[in-house]
Amino acid sequence: ARTTDLRAARTTDLRFARTTDLRAARTTDLRFARTTDLRTARTTDAGRVGAILSEFVDTTPWMPRVHSRAQDVGFAGFMIDQGWVTVAENETGVVGFAALDADRVQSLYVARDNRHAGVGAQLLNAMKLRCAGLSLWTFQANDGAQRFYIKHGFVAVEHTDGQGNDEGLPDIRMEWSKGET
Repeated sequence: ARTTDLRAARTTDLRFARTTDLRAARTTDLRFARTTDLRTARTTDAGRVGAILSEFVDTTPWMPRVHSRAQDVGFAGFMIDQGWVTVAENETGVVGFAALDADRVQSLYVARDNRHAGVGAQLLNAMKLRCAGLSLWTFQANDGAQRFYIKHGFVAVEHTDGQGNDEGLPDIRMEWSKGET
């Protein structure tokens, strides 16, 4: 069961006992009694953002490691310096991040222990509030990401054989437009 109070821009998802208030960019996940806030990343966040990215590579069997962990931190620093990165933070620290370059989602990752708690949706919804449309690439092997993006109104618009990405993995370009969901 899902209830929505549009006046307060608040959604209560009773399946997960989670409340999201988009105006405050805050999620309280009652299963873990944690509140997650969004903020613009600082240069000092590069280590944690890079670690979240590395964790995904290290724990995903189909994902080859083509960059070192130090390069992941360097790339995180680059994205932060460009002003692209928003981090999700709770009392334990940074637990996820999204990088948005104009209307292109460069990255959206959540630390393993914080997945399926609304953090990714919170980051994605914040990007949707800033843009009339979004585009992104995800790997064809990443079924979970595809389900997540489809649930949030994205549609696949292009499939490739992976020749255009560092990993050499087949990928999918997806797009979302306001009014789509």
